Amino acid sequence: MSKKEKLVARLLSQPRNFTYNEAKTLMGLLGFEESNKGRTSGSRVEFYYEDYSVILHKPHPGNELKPYQIRQLIEYLNKYKFI
Repeated sequence: MSKKEKLVARLLSQPRNFTYNEAKTLMGLLGFEESNKGRTSGSRVEFYYEDYSVILHKPHPGNELKPYQIRQLIEYLNKYKFI
């Protein structure tokens, strides 16, 4: 099982401890690039790939994504057939 497959399986299990770093790695493996839009973007980060983009907010003070963020990410990746 590849790293990408393991991260997809972990994401789909909707764990409470899925980290932003894991999401960033998975998005990179799917071909997305990370972009902070200017100095005023704060914790908002856009991942883009060709005509597709998804915006996540970096969790703080911790590194774990909130359950709603995990659900949104799964929904987005399923909708556009990335996973």
